Amino acid sequence: MRYVSTRGGTPPIGFGEAVAAGLAADGGLLVPEELPDLGAELPALRGLAYPELCLRFMRRFATDIPEAELRGLVERAYSSFDRPEIAPLLDISGEIHVLELFHGPTLAFKDIALQLLGRLYARQCLVRGETIIVLGATSGDTGAAAIHGLLGQPGAAIFILYPDGRVSPLQERQMACTGAANVHVLAVDGSFDAAQAVVKELFGDAAFASRHRLSAVNSINIARVLAQCVYYLHAWLALPTSHRREAEFAVPTGNFGNVLAGWMLQKMGVPIHGFRVATNQNDILHRLFTSGEYRLGPVRPSLAPSMDIQVASNFERFLYYSLGRDADRVRGVMRELREKGAYRFKDFDRDTFTSSSCDDAEIPGIIRQVHRAYGYVVDPHTACAFKGMDESRPSVVLATANPAKFPDVIRAAIGIEPRHPSLEALKSLPLVRHKIVADAGAIRAFIEARAV
Repeated sequence: MRYVSTRGGTPPIGFGEAVAAGLAADGGLLVPEELPDLGAELPALRGLAYPELCLRFMRRFATDIPEAELRGLVERAYSSFDRPEIAPLLDISGEIHVLELFHGPTLAFKDIALQLLGRLYARQCLVRGETIIVLGATSGDTGAAAIHGLLGQPGAAIFILYPDGRVSPLQERQMACTGAANVHVLAVDGSFDAAQAVVKELFGDAAFASRHRLSAVNSINIARVLAQCVYYLHAWLALPTSHRREAEFAVPTGNFGNVLAGWMLQKMGVPIHGFRVATNQNDILHRLFTSGEYRLGPVRPSLAPSMDIQVASNFERFLYYSLGRDADRVRGVMRELREKGAYRFKDFDRDTFTSSSCDDAEIPGIIRQVHRAYGYVVDPHTACAFKGMDESRPSVVLATANPAKFPDVIRAAIGIEPRHPSLEALKSLPLVRHKIVADAGAIRAFIEARAV
């Protein structure tokens, strides 16, 4: 399997190179040259344990890694999860199912992809005999999951940018309390989008990116999206037979990577009925799927901080496939977005997507409603996916974080303060972070001074 840029300006590369690069050299996002058809294989996949299912899926994409070696990477990636199912599917009402994606080391769905990606990075360092610098921006959970995926991995240093004061205190502690020498946490003065823009600018500096062998850890890295496809496949196979062709997946998302993974799996022949893009009050994606206009706007801090995003990077991959893989048209759309901050699509194809948005005033009430109706506690991000739920039809809600990561919101909503031992242990540890302006020059100098 080879990987090409959504903007068409780079030659095809292999999986290992795609993992190491993260972002294409022309500024586009890497995508598989072809999407395989899994339809005929689905009966043989039912009942497989999660690591085996992941191996069967990923071996179609990681064709330059020997299967025995890939198996070892996958098995080690999922050895630290606290549930053997990795992503248990719970039936909470007969029609509503919850896919719990928060049983990894940092209690968020990002662990499922980043535990594997960390090991893929370590393999690249070993194979190439080189060190690597992993660079990313986070609106909350990605940074912690990326850091914990790379803890103890030889040859890799990680630099994570996050908007100062705009992640939860426990999310910040998961990033800044590891004590690891290869971890550098930067609290950026500005929004997530400002931090993400700096990351993209640094990747666009070809000399700097090459000199330090930069690699992206955000969902702009195609390995992350592919690893996330697996939990949709796992959930679809675990559904009652009568629900498989009717269930809508309700997906909390800000950067579009979480829901894009499911949509890509659908295009591989898995008959998923559709997806609801569930946003918080930063609703650029909801506005897109209701109006056909993609318009950037200011970020408003919210109770669901991991979705405080107004530039959904993975939308470019959806655009690429939706436009018939026409890289020239993708470049044109992205250029207009950059120049005007908006793009209106003629006859926008929503495909199998619907959408919803949920503001801060609604989140506590939804948490109370779900708790009263089903005896189930959801975090603020997952709460957004319950808004507008049609209880008469099968649905799968993606639960993206353990509610213990947001104790203040949960306590205010239902009078219960959820706790988790790993989070309690963080409260007594010192924060090690560096405050910095959202400026590419300042962050470039910071990395230069600490690069191995």
